[in-house]
Amino acid sequence: MKKIKSFAFLLVPLAFSVNSLADEFSFGAGVGSLYSGVGVNIAMRSDTNLKYLSAGCVSYSDRGGSTCGVGAGWVTTGLFDFQNTQHGLGAYVGVVGTESTIFRKDEAIYGAGFGYHYFFNGIGISGANAGLSFVVGDANSGTHTGLMAQIGYQF
Repeated sequence: MKKIKSFAFLLVPLAFSVNSLADEFSFGAGVGSLYSGVGVNIAMRSDTNLKYLSAGCVSYSDRGGSTCGVGAGWVTTGLFDFQNTQHGLGAYVGVVGTESTIFRKDEAIYGAGFGYHYFFNGIGISGANAGLSFVVGDANSGTHTGLMAQIGYQF
């Protein structure tokens, strides 16, 4: 877990570096790793990159209440050899699941993930996106692994 937190502290400065002044800000809403569950993000995007901070909820129950958290990530379409900016690979650090406890409300599981993202209009243009991320986190009951489907809209 300490390695994941260290990775998160390294990722956040990269997302908002001084070299990104030519990038434009973008806001998004949806479900998946780009949005830390069901939530929103604020991003800096260019023609080939999307660097974001997100906040959202991964579960809700009458007994446990809502389980919400934050995340940060980076998606790039520059890894591919062709001129298409619709296919992206990304890394994510943040809330990846929830863990039920006996006496307290549900707790968020933090971890990391890697995923594929498809931007219908291209990564640098407002529009819908979809994807799938493999996530892993450190829960009190052991290692949490799973898939996080994504669908949303970047404004």
